Amino acid sequence: MPTSRRLFGSVLGGLALVGMAAVPADASHSWNGYHWARTTNLFTLSLGDNVSSTWDSILATTSSDWSQSTVLDTTVVAGRAASVKRCGASTGRVEVCNTTYGNTGWLGIAQVRVSGSHITQGVVKLNDTYFNTATYNTVPWRNLVMCQEVGHILGLDHQDENFANADLGTCMDYSNDPSTNQHPNQHDYDELATIYSHPDSTTTVGMAVAGSAAVGGNDPSAWGRAIRTSGDARPSLYERNLGGGRAVFTFVIWAE
Repeated sequence: MPTSRRLFGSVLGGLALVGMAAVPADASHSWNGYHWARTTNLFTLSLGDNVSSTWDSILATTSSDWSQSTVLDTTVVAGRAASVKRCGASTGRVEVCNTTYGNTGWLGIAQVRVSGSHITQGVVKLNDTYFNTATYNTVPWRNLVMCQEVGHILGLDHQDENFANADLGTCMDYSNDPSTNQHPNQHDYDELATIYSHPDSTTTVGMAVAGSAAVGGNDPSAWGRAIRTSGDARPSLYERNLGGGRAVFTFVIWAE
């Protein structure tokens, strides 16, 4: 990352209105303030590579894209998941897995464990049952899903959840045509700068967290209660309350 980019911070900017699909200039798509605890900016978050060769370049693109942020970097490291089907989480980092998870209905999920307001671990799962089909076996679809799921684990929500709206040029936007929605846009980077504008007194990045455990599962029955639906009336976010201020959230991108 160029040194000059680190010398100035981003401020929350507006997007020009594009019909009814535009995001207002003062819109926020922080995910309820959840963030990785860290004592300084910049911080580096590890993305564990448990993916096949088909996905390696996609993971590299996503890591490079999110590392354009002024407040964080991501780096691809060796994966720690003993089973890609289970894709167990590791504290202080993200594990990324792909396999044929079956006819689950979902293309990809991001499962995020939190303690209080702090993210402690995350998992991205990519379902090759659908990505092996002609509809989804494309670079744009792979880029959109990977980029969006990692974005959630950084603390971002969607910019828009209506598939019928005009595309916003960001992977954090729901789209029926991912060709222009493969990467973050400036609004995503500005929002990250806002989320991570104040350091914490401790860190959850790269650190073992007391009481940590595997996150999620592969079936909605293991995800707890649906707490939000998208524009197509399908659940887009689930919460499993673990008690004591701890929870696991599951973001879902469904196949059509």
